[in-house]
Amino acid sequence: MDYESNSSIWEGVNYYPRVFGGLMVTAALLGLSTSYFGGIGVPYLSLPCSLSNLGIFHKKKSGKRRIRVYMDGCFDLMHYGHANALRQAKALGDELVVGLVSDEEIVANKGPPVLSMEERLALVSGLKWVDEVITDAPYAITEQFLNRLFHEYKIDYVIHGDDPCLLPDGTDAYAAAKKAGRYKQIKRTEGVSSTDIVGRILSSLRDPKICEDHNGTEVKPQEENQSKASHLSQFLPTSRRIVQFSNGKGPGPNARIVYIDGAFDLFHAGHVEILKRARELGDFLLVGIHSDETVSEHRGNHYPIMHLHERSLSVLACRYVDEVIIGSPWEITKDMITTFNISLVVHGTVAEKSLNCEIDPYEVPKSMGIFRLIESPKDITTATVAQRIMANHEAYVVISLIHFFLAFLIFEQPSKFANMINWLF
Repeated sequence: MDYESNSSIWEGVNYYPRVFGGLMVTAALLGLSTSYFGGIGVPYLSLPCSLSNLGIFHKKKSGKRRIRVYMDGCFDLMHYGHANALRQAKALGDELVVGLVSDEEIVANKGPPVLSMEERLALVSGLKWVDEVITDAPYAITEQFLNRLFHEYKIDYVIHGDDPCLLPDGTDAYAAAKKAGRYKQIKRTEGVSSTDIVGRILSSLRDPKICEDHNGTEVKPQEENQSKASHLSQFLPTSRRIVQFSNGKGPGPNARIVYIDGAFDLFHAGHVEILKRARELGDFLLVGIHSDETVSEHRGNHYPIMHLHERSLSVLACRYVDEVIIGSPWEITKDMITTFNISLVVHGTVAEKSLNCEIDPYEVPKSMGIFRLIESPKDITTATVAQRIMANHEAYVVISLIHFFLAFLIFEQPSKFANMINWLF
């Protein structure tokens, strides 16, 4: 039967010599040898089977091992620069493992952290690009810890930004990873740093006219003409960066859309936990982020610390958020509820106090019976984070002075050094 089948093929060749010749010329041009045809002679060639064996039409699936990459950090006062670094790190592999430096290590190498380990863990775990977190990671990657990463956690590459990371003795914190040939570098996000944020807070809140009552509620200063020039952000937003942080997916046809709004200034663990709780109440979480003008109107001219697009990126980076409204209105209207097909509007029990309480921003959803007040898992607020920094002002001055001086020496940034002198003294 095989011979008859092959014979019929050759009979076809006699009838269509040009067609067969064209096939053979094409095979030759592709560099195909007779070994691809099973090592048998031309008289026994079965062309249709041979093409499938070549893998031209059927690509074989390979069981390729997933690449695991590791990136560590303190992630104190976490901002969109941290999020963008982890996004870039994830792009270099399939699974991202994040090492969270312990409080003790931070104190020994950089000074006291603003956020606790628990708060920093909530922030890092809440990022959409993070697959796994190692707590109590060392500040310096020693050969011993590197071997642990390679063997216990199956890490392929260690990732860090292109900015230098030096130990107190002046040595490179990633020297061991580089020596092992398992180091990859990403681009640092310009325009923001934890030191910069500390500077903004100290610069904006050191005005003696800004005070608080005994309940911690901020009192509006009589004169609110303070200039923000001393703590303006250097971040320049682009549509590309917003797309990189966005999920790019809309709600399904019958999705239950939950809406929550706020300033989300100095994005912290309290924000992550309330967003997680809100997301659990529906299928799609839409987050409204108030404009800088709205935040200033209701909280005072010294707020927000982070401007609108910085705050938007921090919220978009959260794994529980599906979409954001950049510059959402203070009052939720019926038209807005209809436009976005909102099923439920929620608000946490812990929130910053508004200086202008004449209008209830949730009056409409309350009248429609779609408003719910949900318990905030944490009592941390933007104000309490700022107060921690103000309470440790002297320590942060010394630390920031060292960091800015190193930036001046390493990157030759006299403007940044001048800004440091401005808000420190």
